[in-house]
Amino acid sequence: MIPKEVLEIADGIKTMRIRGASLIAKSAAQALRIAAERYSGDASGFKPYITKVANLLLQTRPTAVSLPNAVYYVLNRTLSSSVSEARETAIRSSDEFIRMVDESHRRIMEYGSKLIQDEYVVFTHCHSTAVVDIILQAFREGKRVEVINTETRPLFQGRITLREIAKNGVKVTHVPDSAVRHFIKNANIVIVGADTITSDGYLVNKVGTSHLALAAWEAGIPFYSAAEFIKFSPASLEGGEVVIEFRSASEVLDIYPGGLADELRRLGVEVLNPAFDFTPPELITAFITNLGIIPPQLSVLIIKEMFGFSAGRIQLTVLEELV
Repeated sequence: MIPKEVLEIADGIKTMRIRGASLIAKSAAQALRIAAERYSGDASGFKPYITKVANLLLQTRPTAVSLPNAVYYVLNRTLSSSVSEARETAIRSSDEFIRMVDESHRRIMEYGSKLIQDEYVVFTHCHSTAVVDIILQAFREGKRVEVINTETRPLFQGRITLREIAKNGVKVTHVPDSAVRHFIKNANIVIVGADTITSDGYLVNKVGTSHLALAAWEAGIPFYSAAEFIKFSPASLEGGEVVIEFRSASEVLDIYPGGLADELRRLGVEVLNPAFDFTPPELITAFITNLGIIPPQLSVLIIKEMFGFSAGRIQLTVLEELV
């Protein structure tokens, strides 16, 4: 029987009471640890049992990258161990994964700040805690850093970045998304966050990221993405596609004043509002990860090292069962 605490964690992830990539990943690993600790059956039945728990967790939010990554990290090591060692391996792997997630942010901040030299201007887009902390770490190290950041329409997440950096004393220039090509020449480096990274080095991030990357490439400015290992997608090894979410038209229309939004709706205007876009590896200098500065061509090796090549196959099998 699956413990009550595990079911509560699964429900929390499904209903989004548990949210945020790191918290989701750590909660999933903790659920597997609890399940392993509470198991009281024969050793021969543990692997089928922990696989059942893993499938339960995967079904809560099958498109959330950090969730399956937590499950695969623990499950891959557990299923590869002997029958007698499987339970202890699951507990040990869960603890190890949680420690790595906690440590990953500090390492990314450390590696990323080294890329920022004195008197550098950093261009960024949307809001990423990792990117903000990289910039602030460089500032704390005594480097005279300035930032250019975008509004990031339609929800203006760039304003969060603006506030968090400016209140710490860093000079920030705030620009419209459509002006990135005009202002890119004033920057020395581009650093953005990441939603998902595929095995072939594509970056999935807030829509507008690819435009910024293209402008940086044209201007000869290095383009980096800060990403924990939990952002790399094992499913992409087996051809699993990253589906771009299209959000409500209201996010775009409702910023117009004077009843224009209602008029456009009456006229039947179609509004497409993608939340993310793809940036190809040829426009990316490297990913700033907790494992180091990694060129996009080595993304597949990170997935192999952290999750094993079987991880993508496991996810696709589970997703097929859900269809």
